[in-house]
This record gives sequence, C-alpha cells and structure tokens, in this order.
Amino acid sequence: MASNLLNHQIDDILESVLEETTGDVYMINPSWDAIDEFVTVATAFDGDLPTVHMLADDRTLKDVMDDFIVASNAADLIADGALELRTLEQAPENSLLITEDSVVAVVHAGDRVGGLVTEDEEFVESAFDTYAGRWEEADDFNLRTPPITRVRETLTDEISAEAEEDFTAILNSLETARGDGDGLDEVTISLLVAAKNEALLYDISKWGEDVGIASKATFSRTKTKLEDMGLIDTEKVPIDVGRPRLRLKIGDERLDEADNGQLATVAQSILN
Repeated sequence: MASNLLNHQIDDILESVLEETTGDVYMINPSWDAIDEFVTVATAFDGDLPTVHMLADDRTLKDVMDDFIVASNAADLIADGALELRTLEQAPENSLLITEDSVVAVVHAGDRVGGLVTEDEEFVESAFDTYAGRWEEADDFNLRTPPITRVRETLTDEISAEAEEDFTAILNSLETARGDGDGLDEVTISLLVAAKNEALLYDISKWGEDVGIASKATFSRTKTKLEDMGLIDTEKVPIDVGRPRLRLKIGDERLDEADNGQLATVAQSILN
C-alpha cells in the first residue's frame, strides 16, 4: 500500500488494508461509522481475513453493538478468529490501521475520508510495537450478542426452517435492528416470526434464552406489548401436564398480507 488513499469511503480503505495484509491488524480508535463499516466489509470479504485487534472507546463500541445486525455479525467474526475487541482508555488523536508493513491514519475532512499511509520501516515497527503493548494491557470488551450463524442454525433446529428463512428475510430488509424507532429489535423480530409460523411462546422464548438473545421474561414482556397493540394474538394449547401453552399467531391482517420484505416495515408503522 504505497500511496495515500484519498477521496475514498471508509469501507474502501478498510477493504484495501484487509486485502493487502496477511498478519495481524491493529484498528485503533475507530469511529462509530468505521466499526459499523468494518463489520460489513469483513462479513462480505471474499478470502482469508487477517486477525483484526480492534481497540476502541467503550461507549462507542456499546452504541454500535446495540444494533443486533452489527453485533451478531461481529460475534461471527469473533467466533471465526477474525476479530478481537478491547477497550481504549486513552485515545490517540487519529484513527489508525496498523499492520506489520504500514500505518494508515484515517482522516475525516467534512464528507471526505482519506487514508494517509506510511511504510517507513522504523516508524511502522515502532507504532506496531507500541499498540501491541497497549493491546496487551487493555480490557476485553464483552460482546453478549450471539453469532448470527448460531442464531440461524438453532432457530432451524428448535423452531423450523421456515422460521429461519423468515427471520433472515426480515433482518435483510432492515438497515438496523435496535428497536429505537429505526428498526425492530431482535426479540420483536423473533416473536413476529414465531407468530407467522404459529410457534409456541414457550418454544421461541426458550430458544431465545438458550441462544443468548434475551431472557424468557423479556420475551414474555415483549409478547404482552405486541399482543396489547394487536400485532400478535395467542391461543391456548392444552398439554398433558401443567398449564396450557400459548400458540402465537399474527393478530393484524396487515401483517398477514405482508411478505417477508414488507413485514418489518408494516410492523414498524403499526408500532410507531
């Protein structure tokens, strides 16, 4: 990477570094957008990824990882050994991408982004050693979100292949899954999928708790909210021993008429 990367988007700069690096990469003090874009680029990357040691501000990491789509894909990268997350106590002035061969300073200038590159051996070695040392002293960032691959596999096993297809289609139709008005959260999506496939509340909430999405209590509270708003309905299913279980069903005809690509949009419009 002999020349500066000017007039690029952050994803172009990240992809260039990943393509040209085989050893470790230190991603230092990335912005909110850079973390988001890194997960997108790395998830779609065609080839072997280097291990990226991301040393980032704790608050920024938490904010980005509040989005289930980003966090679950980041968890996949962690499970594959392509990403490690630790928190930064004292941030440098710039965002840096450091490999064994180069240092790239990521500079934002209005709506433009540049990657200023140096391959000076002495400087690169010093920077690499400095941040490798800071990495060793940094605290791990605890990402509690499960990997999206495991979410999909277990949803197929515990509920049905059709439910997994619906879940994936809804996620693919969303830009974010935060539950803050811009996107449905993962519990709401799970319950809508369960209702569309007429699964039992017990089964979907047990799956959600076992895989690490949320507790059974959170699923129950969200079910009550969605039921009160008319999005889903329930019917009692008797069992041999104990209280009847609840089967989830779609409660609003607008959701019944929506395909998977529209289900999230229709649900959001009703919730808002």
